[in-house]
Amino acid sequence: MTDTQPTGATPPGAEITADHPVVVLGGGPAGLTAGYLLAKQGKPVIVLESTDQVGGLARTEVRDGYRFDLGGHRFFTKVQEVDDLWHEIMKEEFLKRPRQSRIYWNDKFLEYPLEGMDVIRKLGPVELTRCGMSYLWAAVKPKGREDSFEQWVSNRFGKRLYQHFFKTYTEKLWGVSTDEIRAEWAAQRIKGLSFFSAAKAAFFGNKGNKIKSLISEFNYPRYGPGQMWEQMTDDIRAAGGEVRLNAPVTRLRIEGGKVLEVVAGGETLTPSHVISSLPLRTTVGIADPEAPVDVRDAARGLRYRDFLTVSLVIEGDSPFPDNWIYIHVPGVKVLRIQNFRSWSPWMVPNDTDASIGMEYFCFEGDELWSMSDDDLVELAKYEIQKLGLANADHVKFGFVVRVHKAYPIYDVEYGERVMTIRGWLSGIENLIQVGRNGLHRYNNSDHSMLTAMRAVDNILLGTNHDIWAVNVESVYHEEHTENEDPYRDPPQTPAMEQPLASER
Repeated sequence: MTDTQPTGATPPGAEITADHPVVVLGGGPAGLTAGYLLAKQGKPVIVLESTDQVGGLARTEVRDGYRFDLGGHRFFTKVQEVDDLWHEIMKEEFLKRPRQSRIYWNDKFLEYPLEGMDVIRKLGPVELTRCGMSYLWAAVKPKGREDSFEQWVSNRFGKRLYQHFFKTYTEKLWGVSTDEIRAEWAAQRIKGLSFFSAAKAAFFGNKGNKIKSLISEFNYPRYGPGQMWEQMTDDIRAAGGEVRLNAPVTRLRIEGGKVLEVVAGGETLTPSHVISSLPLRTTVGIADPEAPVDVRDAARGLRYRDFLTVSLVIEGDSPFPDNWIYIHVPGVKVLRIQNFRSWSPWMVPNDTDASIGMEYFCFEGDELWSMSDDDLVELAKYEIQKLGLANADHVKFGFVVRVHKAYPIYDVEYGERVMTIRGWLSGIENLIQVGRNGLHRYNNSDHSMLTAMRAVDNILLGTNHDIWAVNVESVYHEEHTENEDPYRDPPQTPAMEQPLASER
């Protein structure tokens, strides 16, 4: 018995026509993947991007021939169909690159993951003895209350190891003191992260626990991740699809459980389906008629951690050979520093300059975020000299890129808020949310692209993939980590006071 389409039934995707195309909201990795796969099948599709550049959080910025990756995007995945798509798009432009990253601490580079003999050499006998005594004291003394990250870590590693390897980095990453970060979060994250397991093993032995190794190499487009999204855009257009830049979506008219109209860039489109990678907050905000009050309240409560990159072009050799380094140094605000020549030599247009990305984590609208570009460049120049990595006088120029909504925050109420929004979305049959911000999930590019692949399957093949379940268990991660809320009292960020349908 064959599985055939019932007589008179409309095959999946037949409703997609030139008058009623699939409209994709957002030109990042997820949105472009959906557009590419639809155009490849000959389906009319229009991708709408609010800015003048594709790639979203994974775009590549270019200044005077220097290319800057926002955050460092390794192309590594255990999802074969995503890997196949990457190679299909990039072909010989997809380079195999060696991975190297270290911790910069006390004017020294420590191997990452930590290696016992390396740490012993770098700490020296005196400090090693102090750390050992501090650890032994923590091991024998009563634990007492453990409400915060600081208390939990100090009780298990000792105060000196906590101060050396936990305090500074964690506070810069999350934007609050470690006594404002939950002990439960420390227990969950430290158990799963190889850095902390390796830190303990480096000093006191592994005690039979297997320390996970990190990948030693990864793929990377010759001219940065933006090259992939630009190529994908060209391919969509070549196949007859559209990618429209400077076309922010301002309204979704919803009637009878469907999106009937999409208004963007002053034009009204009548979609057959809508695939949205817009932040959940924005999707709720542009709905017409308005979403119910509880849905809008849930959207307002979603939090994000943002960051900005100060890119510096420095005359002379690169200050370190790594792809990036983690800055475990108090007294500076920078958390991580990228060396773009180590990602790909083609990111730098000559052999005489270093191209560096200084990364600062912040909340949109806070003091750091709101500094002028000139002041941020001066801050980055001051800090790279203070760290002893480069002379500020050798900086030829710098510029700032602010990355909105870079990291969705999983606070204690996030799950309930997302479920409220999901309940409302489930009543709109031709609207599918995909991607990192579209699902409010900390997905990498490969997982974001996988959600788009599953969405296209649902439309063209009639499958019933649960997009919200893609990567929910982090099964494709290089290392498995739980999504836990770090904050004892989640911060009210300035961005939460903005209108729901803000441009970002």
